[in-house]
Amino acid sequence: MSAPAGFQPLIRSSPLLDLLGPFHCRRDEGRALVVALRVEDKHCNHGGTAHGGLLSTLADVGLGYAMAFSREPPQPMVTAGLRVDFCGAARVGDWLEVHTEVEKIGQRLAFASARIRAGERLVATASGVFHLP
Repeated sequence: MSAPAGFQPLIRSSPLLDLLGPFHCRRDEGRALVVALRVEDKHCNHGGTAHGGLLSTLADVGLGYAMAFSREPPQPMVTAGLRVDFCGAARVGDWLEVHTEVEKIGQRLAFASARIRAGERLVATASGVFHLP
C-alpha cells in the first residue's frame, strides 16, 4: 500500500518506528510537518481496529517531530507528557495523518496539540509537553 502523493518516508527513524512503520511525512500548506501511517494488520487489536498504543505512538511521533522541525536547525525534544483521547476507529488500509499545532516553545518546555484523522474522520486528539534538553 503506497503513500498518497506528496508524502515521503520519515527522515529520522528508530528501532521502534522501524518495527511499526513505514511512517511518512510532508509539509502542509502552512509549512507544518504532517506525519502519517497506513494501518496494516500488524497495527490492529483483536477487534480489527488500530490499537490505542499505535495511535498514541503516532501522536507522540507526530507532535515531537512537528515541534522539532518547527525550528531551524531542528531542535531535539524529549516527551515529558502526552495525553491522547480516542474518539473514533481506524481499520486496515486507513491512511492516518497527524496534524499538529505548536502552542508555545519556551526555553525549557514546549507545548503542542494534534488531531489524528483518517480522511475526514477524526480518530483521536492529543496534546503533548516536551522538554528541550
